[in-house]
Amino acid sequence: MKVVFSDTQRAHDPQMFLSSGAPKPCPEKPARIEALLSGVRKLDLPVIAPEDAGMAPIAAVHPARYLTFLQNIHDRWRLIDGASPEVIPNIHPGSRLDGYPKSAVGQAGFHMTDTSCPISGPTWGSAYASAQTAIHGAGLVLGGDKVAYALCRPPGHHCFPELAGGFCYLANSAIAARLLQQAGRKVAVLDVDLHHGNGTQGVFYEDPSVLTVSLHCHPERFYPFFWGYEGETGAGDGEGTNLNLCLERGAGDAPFLAALDRALDRITLWGADTLVLALGLDAFVGDPFAGLAVTTPGFSQIARAVAGLGLPTLIVQEGGYLCPELGDNLAAVLAEFM
Repeated sequence: MKVVFSDTQRAHDPQMFLSSGAPKPCPEKPARIEALLSGVRKLDLPVIAPEDAGMAPIAAVHPARYLTFLQNIHDRWRLIDGASPEVIPNIHPGSRLDGYPKSAVGQAGFHMTDTSCPISGPTWGSAYASAQTAIHGAGLVLGGDKVAYALCRPPGHHCFPELAGGFCYLANSAIAARLLQQAGRKVAVLDVDLHHGNGTQGVFYEDPSVLTVSLHCHPERFYPFFWGYEGETGAGDGEGTNLNLCLERGAGDAPFLAALDRALDRITLWGADTLVLALGLDAFVGDPFAGLAVTTPGFSQIARAVAGLGLPTLIVQEGGYLCPELGDNLAAVLAEFM
């Protein structure tokens, strides 16, 4: 198994986000990288840098207007008298069908769903490198690798085509899945993050050729709140190609694995020939977000079951925040694919 990682991902260092109305230090910090790499080192896996595939694979998911916003908004924001050091929205449209403003403040509100994706000078470069990491991993799978791990940071599964949110700026898992789809693969995306993969769902919600499945803490009382309910099954031609499996807060290994059985049955019945595993490690019992209670042995069981599908698999890193066991949890997952 090859591990794909770009050092450029370290530069993005968000300082603040709002949680329940209170400013708090952002938990999506560069130190996550070193913790994850410690898990890679436990298994002595080779780490390679991604090649630059350019904008085309990213633009296959994200419209030009949004990409222009991400690349330029921090410089524009700095011209505002008294603006915060990081781009953080303070106003949002009632609907993204409303007018599109020219104002930097208005565009920030239009393209950012919440305050947990602050944009600083290095953000675009790190997000771009994170997407290129996923793209290179997809290329490895297309080239015949049975499994590859893309250490993507910042993560991507909360990002819609034109909407950043939840620490996510580019939809890494969806970008990789789109590349695989365009190469003729029948792709399933399985998201096992603590939080619902709302952005990934949004990318493919009307697409009948990609199956999206997410296991997550029930959104009635947990981020992202407005997406992730079991009634969301796809729309239009994509009806029936989205499955959300909600877990009660505090659920541990047994209920998670039971839901996973349902997810894997759906993927098998759908006939996927390639899998994108959106790997969140924040379902861990000791994760700072404290939503679910999966153990380190539980992650081994999850990975063993997913690997049992026997599909070519790209593992894309999503959440999982700083705790002493973060690297151990990653190693527990990757070991089952070796």
